[in-house]
Amino acid sequence: MSAVGGDALGRPGPQTGAGAPALPRGLSALSWIVSDADTGQVLGAENPHWQLPPASTLKTLFADTVLPKIPQTATHKVVESDFDGMGEGSSEVGVMPGQTYLVSDLWLGVFLRSGNDAVHVLAAMNGGVAATVQQMQARAQALGANDTHVVSPDGYDMPGQVSSAYDLTLFARDGLKNPDFAKYCNTAIAKFPGGPSTKGKPFEIDNTNRLLTGFDGVGHYPGLIGVKNGYTTNAGNTLIEAAQRNGHTLLVTVMNPQNHAYEEVYHEARELLDWGFSADGHATPIGTLDAVKSPSGDAANPSAHASAGTAAGPWSATASSNGGSSTTTYLAGAAGALALGTGGVLFLRRRRRRSR
Repeated sequence: MSAVGGDALGRPGPQTGAGAPALPRGLSALSWIVSDADTGQVLGAENPHWQLPPASTLKTLFADTVLPKIPQTATHKVVESDFDGMGEGSSEVGVMPGQTYLVSDLWLGVFLRSGNDAVHVLAAMNGGVAATVQQMQARAQALGANDTHVVSPDGYDMPGQVSSAYDLTLFARDGLKNPDFAKYCNTAIAKFPGGPSTKGKPFEIDNTNRLLTGFDGVGHYPGLIGVKNGYTTNAGNTLIEAAQRNGHTLLVTVMNPQNHAYEEVYHEARELLDWGFSADGHATPIGTLDAVKSPSGDAANPSAHASAGTAAGPWSATASSNGGSSTTTYLAGAAGALALGTGGVLFLRRRRRRSR
């Protein structure tokens, strides 16, 4: 493995520093990393540079690359060719050809429903899949994410497409500096523009990140900002989470738990977040996320990462759509308070109607 960020990060097996509490028992992920988003200090890790299929957590790099380039208020009329190259069996939010969408609605589809259809439409608006993949690779290299090789913009299983827990953490940390990224990844429930099947009426979409929503028997993690979850056959379950407590923002990335118990990836992420908050400020760091200069060319500045994006909210909860008003419920920052949309209150910890 690479030793970018510190020699300990290139060693196999679990690595912690002096003064760190005992690691949670039963961790089964092939790779994981816990770091402080504000200081860039890596608190603990296991095989963090192991190159593995990333699944939809790669959408964080897609967002880092494309989100700043297209205005959120722009609109696009979808055509069939926008979906060219989308993998069979892809996760979809329900983007319909012939319908016009706000870019902000498409990003809700990316972050909440992991919609590959929304990714491909945004990629088409960005000059096409090939151009977007090239730009994503360049962005990864600028961030120092040398373990990552991009083949598809949505994280769909493709030969040669890999990333690492270290790189995915870099993508999440970079993204959280952007208030739009932080807003979308922190959104639990939203309304998405409807099509013919709903007679044009917007329909509810729920975030598939259960540690954020608290749905389907997975309790909401206090102070969770969220980031992105993923699953494919080759990748297994992958997950990046950010959470805030006592003025600290931690990032945890977990890749492919080998314990296949129901929602194990969330269980291990929860355990590692708890461990990280216990270790932060007490244990000797084993490495850094600030191993290279930032894409702007400036040396990484830890104080710069305590940005509005990292603080995660609060934000306005109303987003318009071409099909009528669209109601979005956000967790407002680490406090977990609910912001209200124009359609009224949507309470996060309600019963779930279906599994995913």
